[in-house]
Amino acid sequence: MFIIRLAGVRIRVENRYSFLERQCREYVCSGEEYDFSVSVTGDEILEEQKHGEFSEGYCESICMYRNICEKIAAYNIFLLHSSVLEVDGRAYAFAARSGVGKSTHTALWLKNIPGARVLNGDKPLYRLEADGSFTVHGTPWNGKEDWGMNLSAPVAGICFLERGEKNAIRPATPEETLNRLMHQLYLRGGRASVNQRLIMMNAMLESLPFYVLSCTISDEAAHLAYNTMRLQSN
Repeated sequence: MFIIRLAGVRIRVENRYSFLERQCREYVCSGEEYDFSVSVTGDEILEEQKHGEFSEGYCESICMYRNICEKIAAYNIFLLHSSVLEVDGRAYAFAARSGVGKSTHTALWLKNIPGARVLNGDKPLYRLEADGSFTVHGTPWNGKEDWGMNLSAPVAGICFLERGEKNAIRPATPEETLNRLMHQLYLRGGRASVNQRLIMMNAMLESLPFYVLSCTISDEAAHLAYNTMRLQSN
């Protein structure tokens, strides 16, 4: 058992395997107080193992984060599958269907945008603040590249990626924003938790700029995305 802090919330993790504690080592905090606790049953681990030949510890980690995401919604925090880069204290998020090139585009930012660093490569947590703005927070669940840091930053904008023969970026319409967000928002769990996440998604629709970037695998794509999102958020 150990306690971690995610998006400002203290969580007691009741783990069975050491894999999870190693994974969360940069988020472990001192003290005995916590906001809620999470655990995983043996049946949950067995069910997760049906999806591939993974270790018990790895499967426990997947199930544990799933359970964290369900409970943490009560604190106005939710998981949105995305890759998030931080530049000069502001966060720029990218979302895409699997295989479109989210990791490739992230790597282009690291190569081309001075000071860019990956806050989280796959499973960050977004927090709705009291003033209606959003901050995004790193988590130990970073994706297969393991890109991430224990940092947070205000969200400057969210961009949906799609493959194209040339580079072009435009504002996303409300209809396509809603449709694309629904594919990236984690919506499993109990009704109350799901409803809370939908409420936060609606707040995100009202407060953040969204874009669609049709792009090639090129340095130009990274510069276009960054310059557009940076200028529009000023």
